[in-house]
Amino acid sequence: MRKQANATFTIKSWDEKAYEEKEGAPKLTRAGVTKEYKGDIEGEAKVEYLMMYRSAGSASFIGLERVTGSVGGRSGSFVLQHSGTFEKGIAKVTLSVVPGSGTGNLLGMSGEGGFSAGHQPPHAMTLDYSVE
Repeated sequence: MRKQANATFTIKSWDEKAYEEKEGAPKLTRAGVTKEYKGDIEGEAKVEYLMMYRSAGSASFIGLERVTGSVGGRSGSFVLQHSGTFEKGIAKVTLSVVPGSGTGNLLGMSGEGGFSAGHQPPHAMTLDYSVE
């Protein structure tokens, strides 16, 4: 049965470094991020983002995030795949649970979700999910 988890997250750390910068080309960066979740999702997470910045200050990015804690009272961990854009101060992100990534009581988890976040925490997110 499909359920919806509503949670908020705060970013605890953000360590971003450029790995390629060329004159006249978009800058490429990698960021290691730690997050804390509250609500229907409780726990901590580590994310690795790869980002491409355009000259106008907008960006496109992808990422993998391991969430460790609980979802709807079930404990374990799972991995979210991120695909997003950053424009006019807002990150818009589509999330999907990576198949086969669930552990513990989250074994067999699947789902999709997303969030839109500015610079003011906490950030709200939703995840429609099921656990086999």
